[in-house]
Amino acid sequence: MFARIISSLRLSPIQVMAERTRQAVKKGDSVIDMTLGEPDFPTPEHVAEAAIRAIREGETRYTPINGTVKLREAIVDKFNRDNDIQSTIADISVGCGGKQVIYQAFLATLSAGDEVAMAVPYWASYSDIVSMNGGTFRPIMTSPDKGYALQAADLEAAITAKTKWFVLNSPSNPSGTAYDWNQLAEFAEVIRRNENKEFLILVDDIYEHILYDGRRFCTLAQVAPDLANRILTVNGVSKAYSMTGWRLGYACGPRPLIEAMTKVQMQINSHTSSITQAAAVAALTGPQDEVGRRCAVFERRRDFLLNEFSRIDGLSTPKPEGAFYLFPDVRVFVGRRKPSGEIIADDMALASYLLDSGVAAVPGSGFGMPGFLRLSYATSDENLHIAVQRMTHALNNLN
Repeated sequence: MFARIISSLRLSPIQVMAERTRQAVKKGDSVIDMTLGEPDFPTPEHVAEAAIRAIREGETRYTPINGTVKLREAIVDKFNRDNDIQSTIADISVGCGGKQVIYQAFLATLSAGDEVAMAVPYWASYSDIVSMNGGTFRPIMTSPDKGYALQAADLEAAITAKTKWFVLNSPSNPSGTAYDWNQLAEFAEVIRRNENKEFLILVDDIYEHILYDGRRFCTLAQVAPDLANRILTVNGVSKAYSMTGWRLGYACGPRPLIEAMTKVQMQINSHTSSITQAAAVAALTGPQDEVGRRCAVFERRRDFLLNEFSRIDGLSTPKPEGAFYLFPDVRVFVGRRKPSGEIIADDMALASYLLDSGVAAVPGSGFGMPGFLRLSYATSDENLHIAVQRMTHALNNLN
């Protein structure tokens, strides 16, 4: 009855735990939700007003597939202003969230047997999107003792004659790992040495504006402009501007690839909501002060959690450099017993135990790294204080 690919697709571990959390709350349980990567701040007022104004002024008709000229001009300006990437509106793709942009890039390029290489841990959707489009996912392992940072030598070893894409997400979901100029330059050298392989590079910069400790953001097309004809730089408005539900992502890349992605989108959803596009213009061209202020809040929350988690015996938590997640190593707790006597068999069982204890987290196995957890601190300070108390009590009660 169903296509063969359906049986191989897994439910998103993020959405599974989020739904279990909703059901627990519906039953009346008190749960601090640390599952979803969704800022707890509202969409900025001037962005919301731009959407309302667009409705009132009748901007409710079809738009070009790749977005209004006004929006694409704003994106071109953003790439030039923030990233030193030169482009025109013909080099821009706009979709319903970064996920659709990524999906269309893979659908437009992958054939059976093509490999897509990326560092582990990785955002859960990447591997399934690769599989859905006939590709083969090729993970490149990292380690917590190096902050989950991909090493250039490991990238080189992962590239084969079948490599079609290398995916780079910085700052990373779920680890918060961010790469500086020198690290990106090392990756660029690896790519140049393998120029005969002719693979593409997808750079996911969705957490660009959530970077800590005074770091300056840089992206691969900025560091290595000579590789721009092979790089698709993906971004969006969901994280920086608290617009997750608005659904708008965008990308800049080689024109033939953008044109191929446009053909795909033409048959999927025509274009992103005209109202969302108007709001995105306001987000990208309006005042940016609030973005920095919110980043400072996330950094303070990160520091609070790192300090508190350091007090929990056995919990090892590398310091993230961006995004709003912690990805602690919890392997020491696997195999221990709950107060009931039941054994914690794996990270999914540990996440279930924590949910029963009033904290919702996502098991690391969903991100390619069993024995770890992802915790989003995109929630209130009050919630984080409660979550720390509950996690400390729950983990200390394992035998």
